[in-house]
Amino acid sequence: MNREEIIQTINDFLVDEFEVEQSIITPDANMKQTLDLDSLDYVDLVVIIESNFGVKLEGKDFEHIHTFNDLYNVVESKFHAVA
Repeated sequence: MNREEIIQTINDFLVDEFEVEQSIITPDANMKQTLDLDSLDYVDLVVIIESNFGVKLEGKDFEHIHTFNDLYNVVESKFHAVA
């Protein structure tokens, strides 16, 4: 899976799960503010990512995720590490 496919997969489930318009999910947008995330939403996000990509995310991974691009980078890095 290449970066574009990872981004598209992530964006597709974000639109479905958090019921937002695709157009507001931009690489530099603040993820927490854009999706109005609370702690339970982060749990849902981890489960969805793990099931879609077969990677394990930990709390410390989210310390450095502020934008959607940060999320893409973490998922891509972990995905290619296990592939």
